[in-house]
Amino acid sequence: MSDDRQLLESWFGEFLLHRSTAKPSPHTLKAYRQDFTAIAGHLAEQSGLAASALPVEVITKQSMQQAFAAFAASHEVASIRRCWSTWNTLCDFLFSIDAIVANPMSAVLRPKAPKRLPKALPADAVTRLIATLQEDDTDGVRPWGERDFAIILMALLTGMRSSELIAVDIGDVRGATDPSNGGARVILVRGKGSKERVATAEPALVAALTGYLESRIERFPGTAKQRVAADATPWQHFRSADPLFVGADGARITRGTLQYRVLRAYRRAGINGERAKGALTHQFRHTFATNMADENVSIFTLMRMLGHESMNTTQVYTEGAGTGVREAAARNPLYRMLDGG
Repeated sequence: MSDDRQLLESWFGEFLLHRSTAKPSPHTLKAYRQDFTAIAGHLAEQSGLAASALPVEVITKQSMQQAFAAFAASHEVASIRRCWSTWNTLCDFLFSIDAIVANPMSAVLRPKAPKRLPKALPADAVTRLIATLQEDDTDGVRPWGERDFAIILMALLTGMRSSELIAVDIGDVRGATDPSNGGARVILVRGKGSKERVATAEPALVAALTGYLESRIERFPGTAKQRVAADATPWQHFRSADPLFVGADGARITRGTLQYRVLRAYRRAGINGERAKGALTHQFRHTFATNMADENVSIFTLMRMLGHESMNTTQVYTEGAGTGVREAAARNPLYRMLDGG
């Protein structure tokens, strides 16, 4: 093996190549690189070498203990736990290919995760948010009330992550192009790790999405189909591969735009203090899950609705008894509020 291949940085590249077969998300890859860079920096300080010149032999129990002690001094528990997990996975890989003689991470203490229940928005805060979104926004920069109402309502009623909302295409809302289908629509959701699941939209949500698409045709007539039937629905003005939610430029909405619009909605409704620290779109996911748990949806059904792989992740919301996904989604109390019940 060449000298370059003996370097820790080169082995990290091999590790990323190895992990690529598991299809990690861009967020996961970014976290791997951040965690590697952080600890490699501390190892470099210990050894007096540049981080790019560190040999793989620098990984020992003592060096890792010292590096993580320095890292922990300036980071929160969640960051320390994630970084520990990254390096534990990396060292497992290095051990499996005989690059190191043992995984030293068992000698590095990992802090326990604090037991916190996800914070849901109170019912009165949700009511104020929905009412505010249905009012005209005259003070914002390039306001688009129909779009903001539709995307926030979809988050509240499906529990989708921000990345999942962004990724939805027109064609993923199945059945919406059929004007005779007045019932629920099926939404194909592309979750973490390219895993797919199904969410449902009751008529109230479909109506909000349809109203948004009508406004989109008016805003961006050039992005819609030019030749459609006179009685075509707003859905039929778009191609299946067109993004469902777009930004002010008519292109697929970005994460930054989505988070900004959500934050603005919180502030307009006067409920910004009701959300968990750092939670914007994800606050709606917690609210959705809590609402479903309060309706006694089974943990197995809720796992499917949220796209969780582990029951432990879902157990913080519910210990309830069973019901089907469609029936469970339809029981969301927010639908009753939208229907005036």
